[in-house]
Amino acid sequence: MTERSVQSAAEYRIEDLAHHSGATVRTIRAYQDRGLLPRPERRGRANVYTDTHLSRLRQIADLLDRGYTLASIKELLEAWDAGRGLGGVLGLVAEVDGPWTDERAGRITRTELDVMFGGDPDEVAVQDAIELGILERVPGREGEFLVPSPQELAVAAELHAAGVPLPAISAHVRELRGQIEHIAARFLEFTTEHVFARYLGPQPPTDAEAAEAAALVRRLRPLAQQSVDAELARAMRLFATRHLHRHLAEGPALPPEDEPQSVTVPMGTMRAVRALVGPENVSAFITAAAEREVQARTLDSLATNHSK
Repeated sequence: MTERSVQSAAEYRIEDLAHHSGATVRTIRAYQDRGLLPRPERRGRANVYTDTHLSRLRQIADLLDRGYTLASIKELLEAWDAGRGLGGVLGLVAEVDGPWTDERAGRITRTELDVMFGGDPDEVAVQDAIELGILERVPGREGEFLVPSPQELAVAAELHAAGVPLPAISAHVRELRGQIEHIAARFLEFTTEHVFARYLGPQPPTDAEAAEAAALVRRLRPLAQQSVDAELARAMRLFATRHLHRHLAEGPALPPEDEPQSVTVPMGTMRAVRALVGPENVSAFITAAAEREVQARTLDSLATNHSK
């Protein structure tokens, strides 16, 4: 192969560059206007692009997929052009974008799903699960779902088997998700303020700084779940114990202690008490007599138990 043929293989018209990169001609020109893409070489009346342009377009697409804005991408690319490199930054992004759990996704068929939830197909419940991301459809595989968290699906199945209706489970997941997202946001704010702020200056971090930040992400990644697990266990023990004690103390047949209760006293007894203490002291006498009887029985019980 001659030097001329190698050179021509690495040159593109703008339409060819669009085809190879996946970007549109309009997008390529917009990137040029923003300074994200170097200007092409002008040869006569034609603009000539090279593999450098193709590589740059792929870098931009990758960074956009990772959530970067065009403004931040421009800063990163300028740092790259200045010789600072993108390797460390992309390594940090990959660390943050990676899985935050050791759980592996699974798959389940519609038949298996119906059996798991009692055997009765429920289209509304399946749609709810898809909207919540508990299930994901598999393109080209009708009746098969991806399960990002088999553990979460198993919890829903156990709750349903215990008698919780599927709509109530969906509502519970939505409520819980909002609360957990708040906790996650607070944890990120906390660690950003105290740990990562030094890496978030006006200039992109160097490769060394980005590698150091990525190592910290790896160290801190499990801490959010560990702290939530510990606090959830503490709260569940506290509130479950309180809940059980309250229900056992109340009981279905026992009214609250401070609620007034009426007691029927035989008419003959009432006349005798009235004659003994006078009409104005009847209630006080009956109350005192009842308290005395309770005390006497308590003392008798204690004495009997002691003598055994």
